[in-house]
Parts: sequence; structure tokens; C-alpha cells
Amino acid sequence: MRGGLQPHDLPPWQMIYHDHRLWRLWGVWEALPTVLWELVRQREGRAATPSAAIIDSKYVKTTEAGGPRGSDGGKTVSGRKRHLLVDTLGLVMTIKVHEADIQDRTGAVLLLRDLPNVFPRMGHVWADAGYTGKLVSDIKTHLGWTLAIVKHPWSGWQGTWAPKDAPPRVVEVPKGFVVLKRRWVVERTFAWLGQSRRMAKDDEVLVETTENLIYEVMIRLMVRRLAKDPP
Repeated sequence: MRGGLQPHDLPPWQMIYHDHRLWRLWGVWEALPTVLWELVRQREGRAATPSAAIIDSKYVKTTEAGGPRGSDGGKTVSGRKRHLLVDTLGLVMTIKVHEADIQDRTGAVLLLRDLPNVFPRMGHVWADAGYTGKLVSDIKTHLGWTLAIVKHPWSGWQGTWAPKDAPPRVVEVPKGFVVLKRRWVVERTFAWLGQSRRMAKDDEVLVETTENLIYEVMIRLMVRRLAKDPP
């Protein structure tokens, strides 16, 4: 937004940057979506707060701007993970951006640790196999929620040795893209974020700024929904 790259009818970039920073420090970017989120849910015939959610993370490359970063697995470039908890409509409930070398199970703790009593009706979470392990019992102990791992249809399938003259055994293994129960919802949310050019990469020094930008994308999405059919 600096150096004359913003539209001419907007205030000076210094003013925009200053106000954006203040709203981040005051928690406005996190609080505003909550109001819109409850309105959207009620318009869809849902309760204001959810009883179930989906958790997932997505890797995104960073630039030379600096700030926390790390390499995820065999990737040769540094980046971060955007960890989301979304409701069954795909609306973001909470966000945690962290280094990409932090495992999903650890990232989930960072995401969920401040949520006791925030969502009073919450009781169930869906996740992928990356969250298997001690996290299941930890979530039950500290939050009182159950965690269900949604696996691919071919998860756990193994080949077996058979005698040379044994009759062939046909095993139906799905091929190509498979829609996974509930997990497609959070994948669609990541796709919504990807439609925003600012979200293509993470060029922010502060991960808190990135989190706020994600909230801003959701604010725009929810305002558009409410504008089409005001509550």
C-alpha cells in the first residue's frame, strides 16, 4: 500500500497503517467478525454459536519481509501455517498463524488453548490424521470436546503376500479426488482465502497481522452474504 500503490481516493498509507495497527492492538479485527458470524449463522437457521467444528492447517510461503517462519517436511522454502477452526458453514471461529515446522498436533494446542468457555455449545471437532495421538485425550480433558479423525477410504490398506496359484483378490480402492466427510468444509474456507490476492503469500513480519488479514477476508465475505439477504 506504500509508495503510491494504493488507489488515489484512499487516505495516505501512513494513516491506514496507523489505524489498522490500533485496531489490531485493540482486538477490533477479532471482535468484529464474531458479531457478523452470529448473524450469518442465524440467517442460515443455525444457533448463534456452534456445537461442532472442523480444524485444519495450510502451508503458505513467506517472503523476505522477515518474522517467524520454518520449513514444513521436505519443502525447501520457508513458510508458515495458517491454522483454522471453522464451524460447519466454513466460517472462521479462531485463527493461529505459526511457523510451518510446527506439527499440526502442537499447532492445534496453540490454536485451542485460549478457548475454554468461549463457545459454550461446542462439543465435537473433526480433523485429519495429522491430529491423531495424545491430542484426542487432551482436548477431551481440557475442553470437554470429542475429536474425530476423518480418514481417507484407503487409510490403513496394506498389500499381502499370497501363493502364486491363489485366485486374484479384488480390492476396491478409490482413485482420484474423494470428498471427505466434514473436512471439505475447511478446505473450502482455505479456498475462499486463496481468492484474495493478499493471501497468496504471507509477506507480513508479524503473524498477528496475518491473522487479522484473514479475519478481514471473512468480514468481507460475511458482509456480502448479509447484504444479499439482510437479517
